[in-house]
Amino acid sequence: MGAEKVIRQIETVFLYVLIILLPIIVLPVFANAFTTAKILVLTFGLGIILLIKAIRMFMKGSVEISMSAFDFPVLVLAIVYIVSSIWQTPNKMEAFFLPGTATIIVAVSLLYFVVNQLSNGEKKAFKSVLFTSGAVFAFVSLLAVAGVFGALPVPEFMKANSFNTLGGSLPGIILLVSLLPMGIGAIINEKEMAKKAFFGVATTVIVLAGLATGLNALPAKASSPQLPTFTTSWGIAIDSLKDDPLLGVGPGNYLSAFNRFRPLSYNQTDLWAIRFTSGRNFVFTTVTETGLLGLASLTILGITLVKTLKGNTKKHDDEEESIASKTSVVGSVIVLTIALLLFPATPTLLAFFFVMVALINKTHKVKFAIPATEDSSNLLPKLPSFVAGTLLGIGVIAYGYFAIRILTADITFKRALDRIAANDGRGAYDTLREAIDQNPYVDRYRVSYAQVNLALANSVAGNENISEQDQQTIAQLVQQAIREGKVAVALNPARAGNWEVLASIYRAVIPLAEGADAFAVQSYNQAVALDPINPNTRIALGGIYYGIGAYQDAIDIFRLAALAKPDHANARYNLAVAYREAGETERAINEMSVVLTLVDRDSEDYKVAAKALEELQTKAAEAAKQQESGETLTPPSTIEDAPEGSQIELPEDAQPPEPEVAPEVEGDSTEANPSPSASPSPTASASPTPQP
Repeated sequence: MGAEKVIRQIETVFLYVLIILLPIIVLPVFANAFTTAKILVLTFGLGIILLIKAIRMFMKGSVEISMSAFDFPVLVLAIVYIVSSIWQTPNKMEAFFLPGTATIIVAVSLLYFVVNQLSNGEKKAFKSVLFTSGAVFAFVSLLAVAGVFGALPVPEFMKANSFNTLGGSLPGIILLVSLLPMGIGAIINEKEMAKKAFFGVATTVIVLAGLATGLNALPAKASSPQLPTFTTSWGIAIDSLKDDPLLGVGPGNYLSAFNRFRPLSYNQTDLWAIRFTSGRNFVFTTVTETGLLGLASLTILGITLVKTLKGNTKKHDDEEESIASKTSVVGSVIVLTIALLLFPATPTLLAFFFVMVALINKTHKVKFAIPATEDSSNLLPKLPSFVAGTLLGIGVIAYGYFAIRILTADITFKRALDRIAANDGRGAYDTLREAIDQNPYVDRYRVSYAQVNLALANSVAGNENISEQDQQTIAQLVQQAIREGKVAVALNPARAGNWEVLASIYRAVIPLAEGADAFAVQSYNQAVALDPINPNTRIALGGIYYGIGAYQDAIDIFRLAALAKPDHANARYNLAVAYREAGETERAINEMSVVLTLVDRDSEDYKVAAKALEELQTKAAEAAKQQESGETLTPPSTIEDAPEGSQIELPEDAQPPEPEVAPEVEGDSTEANPSPSASPSPTASASPTPQP
């Protein structure tokens, strides 16, 4: 019995360490230093705790769990996320590991069940640990505001005064405000002066950190949170339900839903170029990703929460805890509930919410064991604990094995990104290859590798004297770029950005490879179908038609881009130039005049557009004179050939994959990481959008 108590104490220590580390851990070795670090602490911390529980089950010979009214809705929510991930999410890696939306929900649900097993005395101690965790976060935030991190050898993003370990000012404010009721309640209820003083100081630190974080979140600040409107998120949720009512688009796949379903009115907002990976609030995100089943589980959870909150305002004879002590945690739960109804969730906020729900729970114990009989073996009563412990241990070990491989690959990918930033193309090439070998199922790795291959091919092609070996190297790099782009599309065919990258690769080799223009058009059409109101993809598509001299097709595409966003200067500029080349000078003049109203008069773009307008007006005047004199002769346009010997052959399977979503003939426009827009003119641009 003594050994079992020691193991239980070890389990409690790991639980305390988990909750202390969760809000403050940041690991710059990962591509996402915030979310991945939180997932690491949650999953590995819970894994260790569950393994310890498995050992305790073996030692006790029985399974004893505390149950409450919240168990059912929490369990259902976790199951819905798992099922939706398996059936709906195109790339399971995004659902379960990176960014791991389903894993986060499952992990915080498990954390709820772990905390729910604590006795009343242990829960009281855990409240103090939870509050201390928030106070440590507040202290770290104040250090950042004071500029302490600026003098330390840490990454640049950690040196900003607005830095906090949750990755944003909004989640920081929510967490700090949610802890205030607990701090005030502890000050009122504590009898010991030392503890009262501690909670007083900690609460003061939380208030100061909250004020500092709030100032950094003001609209004029660079760290001010940017969120989609409720109307936008509501429209996306409704359209995703039309697509799949029961299970939604799948966890980790909100970006694809955002691209496909955001309303046209979104292009008239200042955030039109931003692509969001979650809705305005946790509810909209859950409904979009898990459908009506997710909404049902949240509804049951909400109803249970309301009933429990009402019950916690009354004191029962069998309870030692005061009403003031209970209502302090209730206040924190209410703050977090309101926050999740208004704002997006983060792993830390969800973990704190589910932990606090467990703390206000009223539980009862249930013991599972097979009664012994005269004929039965002494091992028979221990069978439930043996089965449960074995399954628990196997599950934790299996998850840990795969998680270590996946996290190792992400560390390698981060090293590759650092080498790209340092302009080390060869080093990035080798490191990305290593990351893909470690985890071949992440489309982001494939996209980056494809782009590096293409950049290296362009670098070699830029040499003055291209040898036969250089020619072979260029062909190999281009073929690898196409192959990796196609693999990225295969891993997540619903992601418009993957199709856009593949199209940009085909576009880049149009002068070198026969048929590349058709493949580029096909891929861009699929990107447009998956992101119909993004004008940038249509501009790129129209640029291909323009480049091959199909000016009327280019005009049709540029017009749709301008319709998607009428104040998009580059769409108007491209349309004007296409009109010019098609001989529709008057329309070109009208569009170029609009361009001048959309760009800053002091910018270089304004000078470019003004010069183009002047040339068009001169051309129109000359055409009028020619018409009067009967002169109507015009020279034919030509397409420049690639330099002698620079042509390459595309591989037999170079054509893009068959699209899952049929491109719309008439429509709306495009995606998440747009490549530079194709331009009708290689030397002039009238838009902030870069031109090749």
